[in-house]
Amino acid sequence: MKVLILPDAEAAVQRAADFIGRCVRSRADAVLGLATGATMLPVYDVLARRHRDEGLSFAATTSFNLDEYIGLAPDHPCSYHRYMQDAFFQHVDINPARTHLPKGDAADPQAASQNYEALIAAAGGIDLQILGIGENGHIGFNEPTASLGSRTRVKTLTESTRRANQRYFASFDDTPRFAITTGVATILESRHCLLLATGGSKADAVAGMVEGPVTAMCPASALQLHAHATVILDRDSAARLTLLEYYETVHPGGRDSTFE
Repeated sequence: MKVLILPDAEAAVQRAADFIGRCVRSRADAVLGLATGATMLPVYDVLARRHRDEGLSFAATTSFNLDEYIGLAPDHPCSYHRYMQDAFFQHVDINPARTHLPKGDAADPQAASQNYEALIAAAGGIDLQILGIGENGHIGFNEPTASLGSRTRVKTLTESTRRANQRYFASFDDTPRFAITTGVATILESRHCLLLATGGSKADAVAGMVEGPVTAMCPASALQLHAHATVILDRDSAARLTLLEYYETVHPGGRDSTFE
């Protein structure tokens, strides 16, 4: 696991966008695993600007999003289908036929989960999986105690996750209790994983992910097992790391020869 520490959130976002841009430029038909949430909004904004101003093209890429709330139709204002359309897809040249998200309003969510897993496999797997991290250590909607061998499936959301997401809904009662999420094992099969975390509220989860034991209580800690996982942090989210000085020595200024 490479741990890159940037001075602030803006620098961390730019570094993550650099990473994604280099992936797409080096392989135009890359399969991207995409994430949602507040952390990703500025990343998509930067990528959209680079498409507009620098010609960064997503025309041949394929995308698979990590998750979707069960019970929300794609046109629901709080669905991740809508999030991706508003935040990214409508601003770049990606082919809508190549964008995929789980079907939250499927009549049979379990069958939809299995179909989604099969779609990822048929595409040849994920080249670059982009991830955020929840305050409780979840990746995707793989909540604490999620099996590290899990595949795409229906997952019950914890109260803490629902409270974190309540701001997008009218009330806590309206916040979905279930989601379809890509599993931990599916994430680990990606050829490269890129996790971005910013802000002090993520510091405990980041410390558990990077330096804690590999445990289902912190699903993100499974990234320690990945051969090509890169973690991009700002100083606030890195504040609880015991080996902070070491990471800054190995990758001074957040530099990484993988894409420098």
